[in-house]
Amino acid sequence: MIDLPAIITSTGDLQQACARLSRQPFVTVDTEFLRQTTYRPKLCLVQMAGDGIEVAVDPLAPVDLSSFYALMANEAVVKVFHAARQDIEIVYQEAGVIPYPIFDTQIAAMALGHGEAISYGALVKKLLKRNHDKTYQSIDWCVRPIGPRQLEYALGDVIYLRDIYVKLRQRLQETGRESWLEEEVAFLTDPKTYAFDPADAWKRMKLGGKSRLAKAIIIELSAWRERTAQSENVPRGRVLKDEAIYEIAKHAPRSLDALSRLRTVRESVKGRGDAILRCVASALAHDPSDLIMPDGHAELPASASATVELLRVLLKAVSAELNVASKLLASSDDLEKLAQFDHPDIPALKGWRLKFFGEKALALKTGKLALGIENKEVRLFPL
Repeated sequence: MIDLPAIITSTGDLQQACARLSRQPFVTVDTEFLRQTTYRPKLCLVQMAGDGIEVAVDPLAPVDLSSFYALMANEAVVKVFHAARQDIEIVYQEAGVIPYPIFDTQIAAMALGHGEAISYGALVKKLLKRNHDKTYQSIDWCVRPIGPRQLEYALGDVIYLRDIYVKLRQRLQETGRESWLEEEVAFLTDPKTYAFDPADAWKRMKLGGKSRLAKAIIIELSAWRERTAQSENVPRGRVLKDEAIYEIAKHAPRSLDALSRLRTVRESVKGRGDAILRCVASALAHDPSDLIMPDGHAELPASASATVELLRVLLKAVSAELNVASKLLASSDDLEKLAQFDHPDIPALKGWRLKFFGEKALALKTGKLALGIENKEVRLFPL
């Protein structure tokens, strides 16, 4: 059992805790939130730890969180997270603050060969030889009171993180890979990352194999659903499920009667049918030949498919040689663009990635590099 402190429920106690933490070189941070019933996550608990101090803060109590947000913005203190995106999103949502500087242990672990997206519990076990019980991972953190076992679990998310941070930071320094994280950190600390435009909502959808007109309907409906979910602060699926969008796009109903006959749409028609039909009508108003599909969902030419697979083999071989997660070297989108274009504007052809993977990928495409098998492993052979 962890020696549990009381949960902070007053502004004065939080100010004192943040004052102590602000004098430390780093602070580990985690949040517990609920987003199953809302569009925006509801902050339910904040956990922080430093050298000799662990605190849990109850944001549902009458407590002013200004000192916590000031600590997040304090550039003299490194904020350490594991899988930081959702934690940063909720801080930005609540206070308009992007924590900086940050260290994401999941990204650092990727750079050091611990897998694509290693979980916190797995990292605790791997680096500290400890078990972090995840029994309370999916509970409703808005329910009060918070029991001692729940609090022990929640604080474990920041207590073990201190030692993990020290180990990963030291290993990054030893391997010279600290700069490998810069691009990922820049993405996480860019406000644009958390300002989602409803016009981009189609990017969450699967457009492959759909007709041009069906794609247009999906794009219209996705944007409408996103705007509606944002304004009503409800989950997207409560407005209209993905399956319903696909079925509407397939049948393109022109009337409420036709719309209500669709199996996946019946419940959504209540109060929203006219809006759905307006989206369909907007898509139908365009000549299909005039529709311009987004670049991100352009069909991959058949001639490029084999090249993508060859580049994928190269990526796996290089990542294994470097002992780094392949996702950190190049994305699937990078590989597809590499297969189609001579020198595309992609991360894989910039910075440290160019040296370790990009140059090899270009050499493979131009016949200056071959792949073969030696001792049952894929090897690179310059030509």
